[in-house]
Amino acid sequence: MFFERPNAGETAVLVHVDFQDEREREDPGEFLELVRSAGAEPATLLNGSRSRPDPRTFIGSGKLEELRELLAVHHAELVIFNHGLSPSQERNLERSLKCRVLDRTGLILDIFAQRARTHEGKLQVELAQLEYMSTRLVRGWTHLERQKGGIGLRGPGETQLETDRRLLRARIKAIHKRLDKVRSQRDQNRRARARAEIPSVSLVGYTNAGKSTLFNALTESGVYAADQLFATLDPTLRRLEIDDVGPVVLADTVGFIRHLPHKLVEAFRATLQEAAEATLLVHVIDAADPDRELNVEQVEAVLKEIGADAIPCLRVMNKIDLLDSAPRIERDGEGRPEAVWLSAQSGQGLELLGEALSGCLAGDVVDAELTLAPAQGRLRAALHELGAVRQERFDEHGQTRLEIRLPRRDFLQLMARLGENADDYLPPAQREPRAEWEL
Repeated sequence: MFFERPNAGETAVLVHVDFQDEREREDPGEFLELVRSAGAEPATLLNGSRSRPDPRTFIGSGKLEELRELLAVHHAELVIFNHGLSPSQERNLERSLKCRVLDRTGLILDIFAQRARTHEGKLQVELAQLEYMSTRLVRGWTHLERQKGGIGLRGPGETQLETDRRLLRARIKAIHKRLDKVRSQRDQNRRARARAEIPSVSLVGYTNAGKSTLFNALTESGVYAADQLFATLDPTLRRLEIDDVGPVVLADTVGFIRHLPHKLVEAFRATLQEAAEATLLVHVIDAADPDRELNVEQVEAVLKEIGADAIPCLRVMNKIDLLDSAPRIERDGEGRPEAVWLSAQSGQGLELLGEALSGCLAGDVVDAELTLAPAQGRLRAALHELGAVRQERFDEHGQTRLEIRLPRRDFLQLMARLGENADDYLPPAQREPRAEWEL
């Protein structure tokens, strides 16, 4: 006799199994944070160890009986596994325990469903949920008969399941079409930024590393930030002014997590494309986390999956206030910034991040003194408009002496627009190198 599935309960018994294979292991501390982020109340954690999962119930008969007793003691209505379960394992566990069973992927999907705010975010979550549900649809109709056979022998359950599968496929197809439109709009916006030569910087990192707090500190935005997993789900874009670079677009993206379900990576590809096509990635790392190197590996694995592993990356070692460490910039052998140590919460080292971003994005900079005749007021005004003038004075001949500093790209564009030859204004060391055949 199959049971009627109840609504999801708030009190949950958690199950964590340690496997011999290091790659299959999960973090029980992170699991607890995930459960709390979903809004469930953890009653107790059942620990176990196995060489490999039981093919039928994942945990074996002994642990299954222990789990049944814990459900009765704590009056829990929900069991959550810190692992991925196959549809048959999930179904067998529900039959035996007479309660709802949720695996790690279903838990993360539930958190994403709670966090999504924008239309795009809700579509992406729904797509991931439907694709996940499509392999588990059978268990939702356990109260219906499932006869098998030819014509005249099909039970109502099989008919209903086929109807539901067809509806699911239609809905998934419709969501894919709508997300394609969103992706097209995002591509159009990125092309517009590329034409305007506006660099884009994407914040990436493990969930709860402090990306949204850093984003708010840099842009003075009100993006939701909290000490919980997946506090931010929807991408947010803001304009940011960087010295020697000018305006850049800063993007706050969804956090990554260990063993992030592939369906989620696929569903959120439109969002993650902001990272995949960024000029620079800022990898925010919780410097106080003892597992930070493992977290870095997980983020880099996802970046590789979305094709963003070749993009220049600046590491930000966040939360130094928890380490009693001083803010600093780490540079490579050629003096380029590699990492910045700061605290987004307290503001320590934020000015160093601005300096590092400038060093990563500015590239070639024109730093020179120009001498302009009175008739060249148009060029003088244009340089002031760009904010490139550091100091201005006039000599005894009425000429204007301007100390300027701006990206070479902006300087060359300005000179071309005014019909001027840039080399006529720059000292030899600042001029563009010419090919030998031009000399």
